[in-house]
Amino acid sequence: MRMSRLMTRFAALVLLGPAAALAGQAEQIPIEQNIVYGKAAGVDLKLDLARPPAADGPFPLVICIHGGGWGAGSKVGYHGRIRELARDGYVAATVEYRFCPQFRFPAQIEDVKCAVRFLRAHAKDYKIDPTKVAALGDSAGGHLSLLLGLMDPADGLEGDGGNPEQSSKVQAVVNYYGPTDFTLTSIWNPQAAAIVVNFLGTKDQSMPIVKQASPLTYVSKGDPPVLTFHGAQDTLVPVDHAKKLHEALAKAGVPEQLEIIPGGGHGFGGADGARTVKLTKEFLDHYLKGKPVR
Repeated sequence: MRMSRLMTRFAALVLLGPAAALAGQAEQIPIEQNIVYGKAAGVDLKLDLARPPAADGPFPLVICIHGGGWGAGSKVGYHGRIRELARDGYVAATVEYRFCPQFRFPAQIEDVKCAVRFLRAHAKDYKIDPTKVAALGDSAGGHLSLLLGLMDPADGLEGDGGNPEQSSKVQAVVNYYGPTDFTLTSIWNPQAAAIVVNFLGTKDQSMPIVKQASPLTYVSKGDPPVLTFHGAQDTLVPVDHAKKLHEALAKAGVPEQLEIIPGGGHGFGGADGARTVKLTKEFLDHYLKGKPVR
């Protein structure tokens, strides 16, 4: 029961982030729901898709990944965001993935990699440009988005969900306050420790899985650009996660942008939320559409 309450609270916190910032603002662009993108351990994996109303294409793709401690939350929480992205000329998907503790890491990254491969394999059907794909997520979804951008096929964890001939690596990442390094003492705080154990299956920081699940492990030259938003007062995923990641990205020569929200916690709305939406659009437009930075 204690873990269930923790996960519910975690999911409620992340709803203050990028998905909520657009609630009620997006045009009512149709959403194709519950498209089966793969199957793992007998579970059908589904995504919801929004497409630009224009009949031409192909369009860049943005894959949105919800938070919730890897064990809660819903793809429906990103419906407002994918409609807004579709209005702005992107094909946008919000994906589900298997939850812990029934399915622990690496199930979640295997699933979202499968989603990327599926959408690339069906690029013509959905009018997608498979060379221009971004991942966007909040909290646990930010963590998975970072792994999509920073991992390479040689790192493994591709899973066997289908379309192995397609690449699962994305060309841009927008990370809303995702954990980046499970070896940092700060993530083992009273609020987050039980959630992390639920995800990784261990509290032993010396175990190989701790580094294997950490996006920081995979930073290397040639990685795609990363934009991160993180609250300065986030007590669940402390801001040192964002700072350490972006120091490593800069050192590797990877295009990076870190926006620390003064006074922000684990999720933010209002003017802060609106600003993150604006900066996200500029970032995606620049790296996926070639538009100049304002």
